[in-house]
Amino acid sequence: MTRDAVLQAARTLLERDRAASLHDVASAAGVSRATVYRLFGSRDGLLQALDLGPDPASSERVLAAALELVGRDGLARLSMDEVAAVAGVSRASLYRLFPGKAALFRGLLAAYSPIEAIVETIEPIRDRPPEEVMPALARAAARTLAGRVGIVRALLFEVSAATDDVAEAIAYMADRGVGTVVRYVVEQMAAGRLRTMHPLLAVQALVGPMLIHLVTRPAAERELRLVIPIEDVAVELAELWVRAMRP
Repeated sequence: MTRDAVLQAARTLLERDRAASLHDVASAAGVSRATVYRLFGSRDGLLQALDLGPDPASSERVLAAALELVGRDGLARLSMDEVAAVAGVSRASLYRLFPGKAALFRGLLAAYSPIEAIVETIEPIRDRPPEEVMPALARAAARTLAGRVGIVRALLFEVSAATDDVAEAIAYMADRGVGTVVRYVVEQMAAGRLRTMHPLLAVQALVGPMLIHLVTRPAAERELRLVIPIEDVAVELAELWVRAMRP
């Protein structure tokens, strides 16, 4: 009966406050905190008994911690235990959110890369000419990546390494991100608005200069006094690409 009473009190409490602690649960159930620990072992054990996942804020903290650590050490040297410690979650919670490095890196791309911003930008205007679409895409990507040089470096290094841990992320990036732009470019080539060439090379010709600028921008701002807003740089590079790609 004590276990059922604690579960009922915990469910009611967590519906109001997903971040409630075991101490809060014990108070709501009218039992000692030691009793709750004896019954469930940890907050994760209680959540599992209630068939609830970690609170949404845990995922955000994990991704923020992973972004910092991947930028510092790379994915191969990343310690899932350190990610959990920096994020302030248990190891069990971390693995329930992201079952391994592959899922974690995929989550980083979804959260911090410009892929979703690119898709959201291009879909409503995909029937418009490249002179309108490509600068809009570049602006959206630059806005997303501003101040996130770490994810750009990690992306370049990890994708070039092509380990098993990044295979899932590469597939997501290729289909959802690059694939979306490639499909638009192919349509515009077929319509005679862009000169014909391998569409992947065409997209790389657009993305490459932007990535180089993002990686070197901190040094350019510090040493060369670069003061051009990053979105203006992205638009200018996109307009250069459009002029070069005219038939």
